[in-house]
Amino acid sequence: MPAAIVAPQDTPYAGVLKLSVDATDLDRRIFRVRETIPVAKAGPLTLLYPSWIPGNHAPRGPIDKLAGLTITAGGKPVEWTRDVVDISAFHVDVPAGVSAVDLEFQYLSPTDADQGRIVITQEMMNVQWFALALYPAGHFTRQIQIEPSIRLPAGWSFGTALETAASGEVTTFKPVSFETLMDSPMFAGRYYKKLDLDPGGRSRVSLNIVADDPSLLEVKPAQLAAHRAMVAQADKLYGARHYDHYDLLLALSDRMGGIGVEHQRSSENGTVPRYFLDWDKLPSTRNLLPHEYSHSWNGKYRRPADLWTANFNVPMRTSLLWVYEGQDQYWGYVLGARSGLVTKQETLDALAGTAAAYDNRVGRAWRAMQDTTNDPIIAARRPQAWTSWQRSEDYYSEGQLIWLDADTLIREQSKGKKSLDDFAKAFFGVNDGDWSQLTYDFDEVVRTLNAVQPYDWAGFLRTRLDGHGPGAPLDGLKRGGYRLIYTDTPTDYAKSDETRRKSTDLTYSLGLSLNKDGEFTAVQWEGPAFKAGLTDGMKLIAVNGLVYDAERLKDAVTAAKGGKQPLELLVKAGERYRTVKLDYHDGLRYPRLERIAGTPARLDDILAARK
Repeated sequence: MPAAIVAPQDTPYAGVLKLSVDATDLDRRIFRVRETIPVAKAGPLTLLYPSWIPGNHAPRGPIDKLAGLTITAGGKPVEWTRDVVDISAFHVDVPAGVSAVDLEFQYLSPTDADQGRIVITQEMMNVQWFALALYPAGHFTRQIQIEPSIRLPAGWSFGTALETAASGEVTTFKPVSFETLMDSPMFAGRYYKKLDLDPGGRSRVSLNIVADDPSLLEVKPAQLAAHRAMVAQADKLYGARHYDHYDLLLALSDRMGGIGVEHQRSSENGTVPRYFLDWDKLPSTRNLLPHEYSHSWNGKYRRPADLWTANFNVPMRTSLLWVYEGQDQYWGYVLGARSGLVTKQETLDALAGTAAAYDNRVGRAWRAMQDTTNDPIIAARRPQAWTSWQRSEDYYSEGQLIWLDADTLIREQSKGKKSLDDFAKAFFGVNDGDWSQLTYDFDEVVRTLNAVQPYDWAGFLRTRLDGHGPGAPLDGLKRGGYRLIYTDTPTDYAKSDETRRKSTDLTYSLGLSLNKDGEFTAVQWEGPAFKAGLTDGMKLIAVNGLVYDAERLKDAVTAAKGGKQPLELLVKAGERYRTVKLDYHDGLRYPRLERIAGTPARLDDILAARK
């Protein structure tokens, strides 16, 4: 094995890196990069391409798309060699008598979705600096200063948390630490609008919108008011701000790839083009912004100690993602309801879908929820054949259920005097105005919960994190005044989500979901479809001898309820057709929440706006 790459030290790097990006090649979607890295002496130098990307919780730096790397010093070529262990590290031998090395390379962003997420279209782009810069090993990235600049297509505007130093054909930003640059992406576009979400506030909060078409930028007063209320309700929840200004970046596009990634002073949010125009039809799209905004407190400022790293090539450990993402998922839903981005009923319906999904997540029999915090590294969100058995990043939404359980328990134990809001203020709302990072561990989470309401919180959490069920942690629903039930009609929220996704979800009846073309996209492990030998990737051709369509399938399930005649499905698997008999007679089943009469409506209070 070769010698290890020098470990990062918390010492300043001498000089300021210069980064120049040309992002004008819209046709070929190529970023052309020039970078100057000052050097203090001759000899070995290791340059690192970011690998462990915050918010991805995994080594997903797109090193495969870096091309054409050439390095010069004093105008003369300098050879580089790639490290044989860390493929994101490049070794160079700096010649004597030079004060800097100059790099040129291209970042070949995807030209088709099968290569990765599309980040450049003719109308917009997502500039993620971690794909466009290398940095010297041996220093904490917060100790490396860099001055970035970018050339955008003529007439384009942009949003970013970076502060402009000079503008024109090329925009130059004020020098920042390499860490801050990586945490300050840009959305730029031909069609752009910027809205103030906190008029008169002590620190600017802006919504920066890029869209496929200028008509998509129309925002009604009530919609703007809801986004402003999100900011106000977050202030009431956390009681502090951990940014000097904040930019919500929002792309309304079906051409650029969707995204939801958190940053300290901004967030990347990509959703459907008609987010504003079809407001009443798309409630499921509106939990994205409160989730990512809430991360400024939970995940970015307060960060799990084992997830914090000194640079972007030290491996992260993900054991506390059920706090980082799970509690943030909880607060995202809560802030969505409190602000009016979604209604209380829509939030209840969304919770019903979450509760049902995880109550039927049979994979917990072999795999505890705690272990799913490793999934960003294990699976990297690649498609899975049997999600209900393999499990996925369940720390998000099952974590949400755990925190609802904790919130309602605090309320019950304290007789309504305390809640998880008190935990949020005590844990995340410290050090107002500080936007560095403050780490935590499991013991601090437990201590803070105990300070809010004494209880065996360590036991409470470990039972839910390490247990195997059966079923999801649904005590929070019951304590909140609701129970999970199934009816033969979906909620309006579920129907709108099916319409948006162009899917048919029969998970809780036949145990399968289909896309608009009749292809199985998920089959529930040990469900009726599974037992009949069906798998995802198959295509449904006919139902009881008639050509498939979604309503015909649902009608057939309804007609078979209480009977004895099996459903007859003609399916195509590869080049083979076969007929499958599905012996299911319990009708359509869709989850919803039902109010438990005579019990405290704690969940209603959780979702109510704070005055």
